Amino acid sequence: QVQLVESGGGLVQPGGSLRLSCAASRITFRVYAMAWYRQAPGKQRELVAIIGSAGSIRYTDSVKGRFTISRDNAKNTVHLQMDKLKPEDTAVYFCNAVSGSNDYWGQGTQVTVSS
Repeated sequence: QVQLVESGGGLVQPGGSLRLSCAASRITFRVYAMAWYRQAPGKQRELVAIIGSAGSIRYTDSVKGRFTISRDNAKNTVHLQMDKLKPEDTAVYFCNAVSGSNDYWGQGTQVTVSS
């Protein structure tokens, strides 16, 4: 059974940093595009950042210059470094792995930005 397990969420003050991690198991990690999505209360889930199997990267405009996505194929892990956090970044963050018709999701980790 494929598993994506997120970690690293929590409560942080505005301007602070968090680093999310997603550990994948039972997939050929290197062939998957890995992404982070988020969903705030009452809002639709949105793509935050994605890193392709070959390393191409794309961010949603609201996080450009503040968030950094990276992957470690040796450890089957994808990270999201979040700096200069804002209250509007508060959401549940989900890890996603996609390759062809295969599409897997983690359970999510809560990020709360508040003073």
